[in-house]
Amino acid sequence: MSNYPYPQSSHEADTSGRHPVSVGHLVMGVAFLGLATIWLLFQSDTIGNDDLRWFLPLPWLAAGLAGLLAVALTGRRAKPDVDGGYAEAPVYAEPEPMWSEPDATGAGDEQV
Repeated sequence: MSNYPYPQSSHEADTSGRHPVSVGHLVMGVAFLGLATIWLLFQSDTIGNDDLRWFLPLPWLAAGLAGLLAVALTGRRAKPDVDGGYAEAPVYAEPEPMWSEPDATGAGDEQV
């Protein structure tokens, strides 16, 4: 069973091996990679304390740009059109009650 929310028939299945881009994962991955690179440059004395104020915003800008590009390039083409809207919920039989309700004559109200 697939967790993909849209029905796919055999002729609509994507056989290219590609999967939808998770924009949140992409953005945070680019930000983490950029911050790790800046930390590595700082630890190796390639950049100094004065340069950090210029380098620290760069990973966030790159991550934002990557997110915007991912949304712009995938856009609405990533999800197929769904005909008919939402599917109806399945109808289940009403379960039997675990207790019996007293009838109108009061026959079930007797106490011993």
